[in-house]
Amino acid sequence: MSVESPHSDAQLLQAVREGKADAFGQLYVRHVAAARALARQLVKGTEVEDVVAEAFTKILDLVGRGGGPESGFRTYLLTVVRRTVHDRSRIAGGRLSTDGIEDYDPGLPFVDPALVGLEKSLIAKAYLSLPERWRAVLWHTEVERIKPGEVAALLGLSPNGVAALAYRAREGLRQAYLQLHASTQPQRECRPVLGQMSAYVRGGLTRRDTKAVDEHVTGCEECHGVLLELADVNRGLRVIVGPLIAGQVFGGYAAALAKSSVADGVGRLLRGAVWLRQVPKHQQAAVAGSMAVVMAAAAALLLVSEARPMDKPMPAPIAQPPPSALPAHPSPSEAPARVPPPVRAEKPPGEARLRATIDPLGALVRAQPGIVAIRLRNYGDASSEELAAFVDLPRGVTLIPTARRHQAAALAGPAGTVDGWACRPAAGGARCTRQPLEAGQGTAVFLRVLVAEAAPAGAGPAMRVEAGSLRITARAEEGVRTSGAPARFATEGKVTVRAIGNSLLSCPEEQAGCVPARRREGDQRDNDLWPMIALDGDDAADTAASSAAELSLPKGGRVVWAGLYWSASGDRAGPIKFRPPGRRTYVPVPPAHVAVRELPTGPVYQAFADVSELVAGARRNGTWWAADAPLEEGVARHAGWSLVLIVTDPSEPYSQAVVLDAATVIGGRSRRVRVPLGGLTPAAAPARLELVTWEGDADLTGDKVSLGSGALTPAGGDHDGANVFDGSSSGAAEMTFGVDVDTVGAELGVDPGLTIATDKDVVLFGVAALSVRARS
Repeated sequence: MSVESPHSDAQLLQAVREGKADAFGQLYVRHVAAARALARQLVKGTEVEDVVAEAFTKILDLVGRGGGPESGFRTYLLTVVRRTVHDRSRIAGGRLSTDGIEDYDPGLPFVDPALVGLEKSLIAKAYLSLPERWRAVLWHTEVERIKPGEVAALLGLSPNGVAALAYRAREGLRQAYLQLHASTQPQRECRPVLGQMSAYVRGGLTRRDTKAVDEHVTGCEECHGVLLELADVNRGLRVIVGPLIAGQVFGGYAAALAKSSVADGVGRLLRGAVWLRQVPKHQQAAVAGSMAVVMAAAAALLLVSEARPMDKPMPAPIAQPPPSALPAHPSPSEAPARVPPPVRAEKPPGEARLRATIDPLGALVRAQPGIVAIRLRNYGDASSEELAAFVDLPRGVTLIPTARRHQAAALAGPAGTVDGWACRPAAGGARCTRQPLEAGQGTAVFLRVLVAEAAPAGAGPAMRVEAGSLRITARAEEGVRTSGAPARFATEGKVTVRAIGNSLLSCPEEQAGCVPARRREGDQRDNDLWPMIALDGDDAADTAASSAAELSLPKGGRVVWAGLYWSASGDRAGPIKFRPPGRRTYVPVPPAHVAVRELPTGPVYQAFADVSELVAGARRNGTWWAADAPLEEGVARHAGWSLVLIVTDPSEPYSQAVVLDAATVIGGRSRRVRVPLGGLTPAAAPARLELVTWEGDADLTGDKVSLGSGALTPAGGDHDGANVFDGSSSGAAEMTFGVDVDTVGAELGVDPGLTIATDKDVVLFGVAALSVRARS
């Protein structure tokens, strides 16, 4: 067969099995850029090419012996790349013998120990149950987001044929998902609805049936979750199947693959000679003929389209020997030898290479301030030139100018790599500059923005980064939203989060059962069982309601940022009094922002004020007092406060920290709320989470919190993962009726997000402060 023939991956694999090993050269051409994109996320330097060569060699040997993939070459290759890196590291550590490695055949995706559990999710099981051709089209079009025109050659179809196949594969995925869910024996009343779900998502039901499904899923949390999965299978593929195949580095792989160009991909195919030398000798002759044609075309293309820094001159043409010096009829195995050694260099030595991301932290919510996070890393082997980032913000989103030196300004100074940036408003967004970025180093800047009330939902922020001749771009997937949790503050470095708090109301001490309830004993621990009255615990004569909480910071830690939150029944917000440790008088703190929400018991408010200067100037450890926030006494009333902090911790690894203002009602018709945590570290990173929640009841169970890796157990209170909001607060020993300040620890899930659900209670979820170990 001719190597130039436009055959599908399946046809080329079959040709290899039939002894036509030259077909493997075309597979190499098609997929080597993807193999390199993944390998560069896992290893560095020259090891990248070694891993890629070893992976292709393994697959060639397997296919030649009748094994390997039938049609889904890309996912099989990525699995082998990951397994190759894993095995090489084990060999280097003396934990694996090299005997038998060439016999390796992955069969199923290689699951990184850090991602154990992904393969058990229903969406992953449904995907793996599909025919290989359906899995291939979904991987290319939905996970890698490659255009149908580019996928056409891989599948041997027209672009329209790819789109049609992808449509059928998505429907097959939904059906497989529903079948798996049905095998879990759902409740009887759910079964008819589940049978209609797929048609519902496609809009194929009658108006009557559509209404019936709507009514059922409104009151059924389980079916509601199934509907969300089916309605956005593309997202499920990207956040579950993507990491299942490509591992924790899927985000970096997808970004690198999207940026690959003709020159970056085809030009480097000349390095195929490196791989060819590792192919078994009995296969080299056949494959070399294919590679010779491929590399000759690539070399010609390089002369006119090689991607290089714009200020570097075009290299002189490579000198070729005179015709008389060449054999009249070179053998296929001699062809790769003609590739001049200088072309084999992937990148000139001493060159900077940048990778950038831009994402909203939490969410950009209409009529709310927010934060857009920009991160850059230099993974080259030389320092970059001065950085300039040109940020395009969505319509209705504007930069909040600051007089401070840094956009993520903090009283303790930049906690991590946020230092060095200077940003100012520009047409349509912002312009940020920074000094050169050293090789192997990362940097981040957090832009404080304001979202207009009429800002349209749509595309996310984007940016272009220039560093001398280098040009890179990045775009966020999420834009303006109508709801969500906007970020109040963010930073990076050796940082962690802390929160304390207490209630300003309690049960009447003289009534029977109150004293045990305050000690968290008995069965009367809910504020709706008592006529709540002001709790006045301080020694000041001029306060009517006061309470305290103990704060202890990490050894050697300093305050980076501090926010004071307070909430009570009613819609009348106002100032609160605040007293640091060692002081005899209170400081009045007016609210900078107030949110009013409606609960079954009536309106409630949450107020916020930045108290960073006050907290940073006080003792690190001690008792903090709050008093006299506007409140209402009576049955089922709550009032309380919380101090939320980001602090440095010399003993912590480099981390990211963010504070999100939620002020979201959870319960009733909205029994489950998911708060996106965009812009944070990928999956499987250890995280610490501080949650501030109002109006929780200790004796109403069913409150659950998850970061995507299962229900979390709070560090305080009853330590019950099925009843998180139980009237307990960090820093306070007694029952804190209607006030919860909880600490939980977990690993950040594959799709970073905070999910809070309640079966019986209705609460106001106020604040989430998260610190997560950065993988950089």
